[in-house]
Amino acid sequence: MAMQEGLIDGFNHAPASLGRVLILGLGKSGKAASSYCAGLLGSRIDSLTIAAGARNDEACAFGREMEKLGARVLFEHEHFEETYDLCIASPGISQFSDFYKNAQEASTEIISEIEFAWRECPDDRIWIAITGTNGKTTTTALAAHLLKTAGLSAAPVGNIGDVCLSAVAQRSASYYVVEVSSYQLASTKLFAPKVAVLLNITPDHLSWHRSHEAYVDAKLKVLANLSQIKGAVAVLDATDETVRATVRALKALGDDKRGFDYIPIGTASGLGESMIARCGSSNAAYLDDDKLVVEFNGVRDELVRVDELQIKGPHNVSNALAAASSVLAVGVSAEDVSRGLRLFAPLEHRIEPAGTVNGVGFYNDSKATNVDATLVAFNAFAPGSSIVLLGGRDKGTDLKPLVQSARENSCAVICFGEARERFVEAFTSDVPAGCKLAVYEADHLRDAFDMACTLAKPGQIVLLSPACASFDEFSCFEERGDTFKRFVAEYAARIASDGDSEAGQGGAV
Repeated sequence: MAMQEGLIDGFNHAPASLGRVLILGLGKSGKAASSYCAGLLGSRIDSLTIAAGARNDEACAFGREMEKLGARVLFEHEHFEETYDLCIASPGISQFSDFYKNAQEASTEIISEIEFAWRECPDDRIWIAITGTNGKTTTTALAAHLLKTAGLSAAPVGNIGDVCLSAVAQRSASYYVVEVSSYQLASTKLFAPKVAVLLNITPDHLSWHRSHEAYVDAKLKVLANLSQIKGAVAVLDATDETVRATVRALKALGDDKRGFDYIPIGTASGLGESMIARCGSSNAAYLDDDKLVVEFNGVRDELVRVDELQIKGPHNVSNALAAASSVLAVGVSAEDVSRGLRLFAPLEHRIEPAGTVNGVGFYNDSKATNVDATLVAFNAFAPGSSIVLLGGRDKGTDLKPLVQSARENSCAVICFGEARERFVEAFTSDVPAGCKLAVYEADHLRDAFDMACTLAKPGQIVLLSPACASFDEFSCFEERGDTFKRFVAEYAARIASDGDSEAGQGGAV
């Protein structure tokens, strides 16, 4: 059956008939799509095939449940034996893989789970989509928090919170704030949120996209269809070089050709007072005398002072301006935004305070899986105060900016894991005269942590900000961060126990 035989009432993009559907991959989004589509068999879906990929106990158990509901499940290299009207692809499957290409050849259309969720959502719901190489999780959580502070029903979804389709199926939220990755955007066709937030674009995920240009193209797809949505707004961080080029392109288009409004963000020196003139928009979000200011639709709102934010660092000022702009654009009052900004606490694994032991502060920034994220962490602390744990599974990106920033901001780095050798070589090559940065190496995170505890002095900090993936030792960055926090707690307990023992011995004497 063709997919354009008519739409469901109250849905702008949900066909009454989806025809023959293929689910590609059985990650979290693949399972959610499978369960959702299995419920439509016999009504909107004629047949459902699930290409599960690798055979394992978990996939086989889920596959058996789906087969009971009428789906056909394929494993390993079983071939597609029919054609499909729609394929819903899991984000972990690269468009360059044979698995994806074979599904694409067998399907009339192939889209991401997020696009499918958006199509299946009633047209009276409001979507805010947030993307960027770094900062998108914090900004997504903060935007959802601001909506909830205003008394609105909001669901943070996508890479954060529930799988997008699962949340949409519950029909419990009026606002969906979706953290959307380049993987998910790469397969979008019609996806058009009410507000699109583009934070920054720096090299990442090159093994999936094959080139930085393809990665940039995927990120920019968040803006591709905004002109189709009445009153749509783009929020763009003009302090990022690639995003700034997009702002210039939108400025050149003019209002008539562009088809949507935009709010440029600037927090760097020189981008505040002149934001509107530089970016060609009557809107702007920026710092003015350490106050967060958003100008939108002719109204200027001074929201909070920087020192009122619980989330610290210049990067979080940008994140706060982006989140505030996104919800002001959908009608939340400045009073509610200000209150929500003051109340929002830091997220786990993102420059998260993990405790203070003997005057040494410990911070968990395990989410920093690339160089640019770690550069942000360097700038969040006083120069010369940090001992930084770097390493894990190397992404092969340029380390020169990391080395330069560490030499300017840190007193020591400890390189560990699979990336250790390349990192140590980078830090010990071409050392300028007078450089005081100490460079150490360790086999694993445990060894690096113990070394840092030995080196650290009161007033300094130990920062886990690896600039690498976690998969050499851990299943995910969350496990790595939780392990670091456990090390801190154990260290604190050990120090406290030693102190009690010494006090007891002193009393006996």
